[in-house]
Amino acid sequence: METMRRPQIAIICPNTLTCIGLRNILEKMMPGAEACLFGEVGQLLAVDQGQFFHYFVSAKALLANANYFLEHRHKTIVLIHGNETGHLPQQFHTLNICQSEEMLVKSVLKLAEGAHNARHPQVVEEAKCPAQTASNLTKREIEVLQLVVSGMINKEIANQLNVTLATVISHRKNISAKLKIKSISGLTIYAVMHGYVRAEEI
Repeated sequence: METMRRPQIAIICPNTLTCIGLRNILEKMMPGAEACLFGEVGQLLAVDQGQFFHYFVSAKALLANANYFLEHRHKTIVLIHGNETGHLPQQFHTLNICQSEEMLVKSVLKLAEGAHNARHPQVVEEAKCPAQTASNLTKREIEVLQLVVSGMINKEIANQLNVTLATVISHRKNISAKLKIKSISGLTIYAVMHGYVRAEEI
């Protein structure tokens, strides 16, 4: 019996560190997907048989292969440096890669939630939240998680929930232990992908 192939995302960029950093973020967002790295479009074209449901491509690579990506513009996201988009065709969504990891995560989550209205195939939907053991977060821990990813610090959370600072710290330790996630960016991805917050709220 043939096993179903994991959904694939293509990242096409000559900057290896950019590729690896983006791959780590995308694979946290979609643990059931596989992000494939390509230094140039020629490497992508040699293997692309329509299996990629998203292309993250550098602006230079896109401009050099505009016809190809125009055919796939609904699933192409252009990697830009800063806010300079004047030389790009207007049909494409963009992602500024000159941001902190936390801001980059938020930008990717907002793109994923707001930019693509068409429903993905079921295998792609399953890649976002593959079968896993329940986190067993309590109601209060979920409240703390929501406030953490909204940008509040421990003292602000304590005031908001009318609890002590020590209680908030204890909840945060429990959340990290249960989810096996320590970073704010990781918690943000988890909270959005599991419906505890909307990307537009972070």
